[in-house]
Amino acid sequence: MSIWELLLAFVVVVLMLVALLANVLVLMCFLYSADIRKQVPGLFILNLTFCNLLMAVSSMPLTLAGIIYKSQPAGDQVCHVVGFLETFLTTNSMLSMAALSIDRWIAVVFPLSYHSKMRYRDATLILSYTWLHSASFPIVAASLSWVGFHHLYASCTLYNKRPEERTQFVIFTGVFHALSFLLSLVILCFTYLKVLKVARFHCKRIDVITMQTLVLLVDIHPSVRERCLEEQRRRRQRATKKISTFIGTFILCFAPYVITRLVELSSMVHINSHWGIISKCLAYSKAVSDPFVYSLLRHQYKKTWKDIINKILKRSSINSSALAGESHNRNVPQLNE
Repeated sequence: MSIWELLLAFVVVVLMLVALLANVLVLMCFLYSADIRKQVPGLFILNLTFCNLLMAVSSMPLTLAGIIYKSQPAGDQVCHVVGFLETFLTTNSMLSMAALSIDRWIAVVFPLSYHSKMRYRDATLILSYTWLHSASFPIVAASLSWVGFHHLYASCTLYNKRPEERTQFVIFTGVFHALSFLLSLVILCFTYLKVLKVARFHCKRIDVITMQTLVLLVDIHPSVRERCLEEQRRRRQRATKKISTFIGTFILCFAPYVITRLVELSSMVHINSHWGIISKCLAYSKAVSDPFVYSLLRHQYKKTWKDIINKILKRSSINSSALAGESHNRNVPQLNE
């Protein structure tokens, strides 16, 4: 193995381990907190978490083996199943992010009617559509034998080995990425830009009230005034940072891989195998960033984790005290003897 291949193998191992750990933490928070389970977005996050976990235990290990052995690491049937899952899970993850953005859009733009427009039944219907949409493309690809080990990405994925079906595969690939990546990106941009517009409007209203208050409070200390102005600046930047993170991570992780898949269809362009694996690793990195972007860095999940840790520490403390007491009781008769 060359130094590049060793480095790429190490990156895949790190991505796989961090994705497993981070998504398991999100799952534990969901199971522990009744408040998180009651919220409608929790269903979308749960679906996204399961997709990321399955990706980490199915596609990533075979990609790691493909990098190491430079060939198909398993039998054809296993590779077909993993390729099917990879296509399904990637599409499902993209659509789950789009569903989360729709939920935020309704919550921010239509706050008074949110609970009537986004109920558990509505979320279940949206998830049902994402599953049907995500399953349709790999089913078609599997029925046409367009799933296999692709050396460019060292993974089991969409792949056409028959030159006579090249035109059909090009059309299928274009439609697939248009209705998965491009559709999700359009939804993300539309909904989050609407959310940003509303957030900026509210910030302006709060800024006006803040400035009027500061003008009226003549005797206010300069340090207090400065803190108010600083909080005002942070408030304006907070929504922009969050939305930039949602859209930016989606583009950064998926766009290089999707563009590479489309450019690959042209026989006039040669793509380096190292870049193919790098683009695949970027797509895998979404399974690592999602738990932090959508869950673990939020206040509710942080509070849940503190409760879990405190409960574990308290239980450990009780068990230690019980063991110490039991040991003391055993030693007392011996001393009396």
